[in-house]
Amino acid sequence: MRLIFLGPPGAGKGTQAARISERHGIPQLSTGDMLRAAAAAGSPVGLEAKKLIDAGALVPDEVVVGIVAERIEEPDAAKGFILDGFPRTVAQAEALDRMLASKGLSLDAVIEFVVDEGALLDRIATRAREMQERGQEVRKDDNPEVFKTRLEAFRKQTAPLSAYYAEKGQLEKIDGMKPIDEVTRDLVALLEKKAG
Repeated sequence: MRLIFLGPPGAGKGTQAARISERHGIPQLSTGDMLRAAAAAGSPVGLEAKKLIDAGALVPDEVVVGIVAERIEEPDAAKGFILDGFPRTVAQAEALDRMLASKGLSLDAVIEFVVDEGALLDRIATRAREMQERGQEVRKDDNPEVFKTRLEAFRKQTAPLSAYYAEKGQLEKIDGMKPIDEVTRDLVALLEKKAG
């Protein structure tokens, strides 16, 4: 089962990916984690990525796709994987499609977590306030202003992926505003239906 989870920051992609990963025994692949692991492993693609990251530069699509290509060859990804946070742009999606096709693979589904952005902002503000009240340090990306910037970047770069995957007949939508366990139930039902 090869999946992509789409949705704005705070939509619950990471939470649901962890649950589906555990349920189906497939890894949740975050590009940030993969870039760090490839750099630590010293692979040619990883060393290239490390050089760029250390210089503060963006890692080009072909390098990121190369790292994804290496990672999905590992034994734990033989039954599939969940890509969380990649692709971020249509160009990355096209590169991913080409890479998968070269391996004789394809995606089983692209799942978009549909959420109300106003409610997301409220959710983040509440979480930040509760953390402050408990005397905990608030995550930098839980600052409402930072969150608005991330949301804007998502709308510009990542939202067009919905249309790209819908056109290919691969997009499925899940209501991400429901309680976490209900979202999981809907997701499991959708994946079971797709598996036939």
